[in-house]
Amino acid sequence: MAPLIEVFADGPHPNTVSRAILRSGHRPYIGAHMRITLTKRLVAQAQPKPKPYEMRDILVRGLILRVQPSGHKAWVVTWQHGKRRTLGSIEHLTLEQARAHAAQAVAEAVQQRLPALATLKQRACTLREFLDDHYAPWAATELRRGSKYVMRIKTHFADLLDRSMSDIDVATINRWWSDRLTPVDGKRPVERITAHRDFSTLRAAMSYAVEWRLLDRNPLLGMRQKSVQGRKVVRFLSPDEEFRLRAALTARDKRGVRGRTNANADRRRYGQAVLPDLSEGGYTDHLTPVILLAMNTGMRRGELLSLEWADIDLGAKIITVQGHKAKSGKQRHIPLNAEALGVVTQWREQSEGVEQVFEPQDVKKGWGSLLATANITGFRFHDLRHHFASRLVMAGVDLNTVRELLGHADISMTLRYAHLGPEHLSAAVAKLVS
Repeated sequence: MAPLIEVFADGPHPNTVSRAILRSGHRPYIGAHMRITLTKRLVAQAQPKPKPYEMRDILVRGLILRVQPSGHKAWVVTWQHGKRRTLGSIEHLTLEQARAHAAQAVAEAVQQRLPALATLKQRACTLREFLDDHYAPWAATELRRGSKYVMRIKTHFADLLDRSMSDIDVATINRWWSDRLTPVDGKRPVERITAHRDFSTLRAAMSYAVEWRLLDRNPLLGMRQKSVQGRKVVRFLSPDEEFRLRAALTARDKRGVRGRTNANADRRRYGQAVLPDLSEGGYTDHLTPVILLAMNTGMRRGELLSLEWADIDLGAKIITVQGHKAKSGKQRHIPLNAEALGVVTQWREQSEGVEQVFEPQDVKKGWGSLLATANITGFRFHDLRHHFASRLVMAGVDLNTVRELLGHADISMTLRYAHLGPEHLSAAVAKLVS
């Protein structure tokens, strides 16, 4: 009689495993685990699932192949309920070697009640190994901008990459923090809030190492929070600054249209291929539409630059921010006012036939020179979002509506604009009668 094969109850087994089972002639039944005669091919073809799963080897008692959602596969040996130890990844141990180690551990447990490996301290992987083999594959599929988080850790913690994760402790990070905020060669140090973001990214990654049993504990969880303060004042454009910014945009587009017209005249004169003509009142490039939309919708830069035309309903006058592109992960709908609708309509005529609304994915260079032309200082692109919210509050729009338009998950983020509507406070106090 063929041995029984037990299949995980928390999800379907990988298709490759299913085919192997059917070819073997085994009859499957649902149980708590998957038990099967492991083969090299089966191990190589086992596919990751949303949740970790294990395959127990029938030939050697106690040997388990554990497959993580990231795709990492490791050998585990268990000799008693709740007692287990990781032997190593499939890259470091072959199936035959894993069976030999597991058989020895189980035999020692029978004879001595405790296998020798249970008393040995496991070697924690280095930070680089963890990032490359575990965190990066998982983050690429599970986190929005996951690759950027991995790059942030590798860039700002480069000196720690080849250190064992178990050696990255509070003292190590305190030294790193001090170095990060110290000027080097006369260069201005990073802001405290930037260093804190770097630290938070590493701390979160190490928490996943604990969850995946690659680290006993995360020493950074108990680390005292560094004193970090964001901007004390919400920065938005004054009426005069907004006038200068708009004037600089208009002048820039007029120069661009005039330059394109002159360039095409020269091209035609010399029999060269011409570029698409820009109409009077059109845009030189994507910079003006992006800025004007930011001022009238409050959308984040990443949300704007990832827009597709399918996200804009000109008939209903609504832009939809898709959940997977939003910081909160939630979809939201933003009505288009008259100016925003005009901007989108004009830009649509200039970019007909493309799927992405704004193909260039950067505004840094043009934004910097634009601010210089408009003589505006201390103003970031993200402050256009504050400008949008501030104008709404000063116009009497309630904070919860502002929260919905901005896509804030919590009203506490929106409360920073409350002071801009002092008439509400005055009206509340005026209701008191003596």
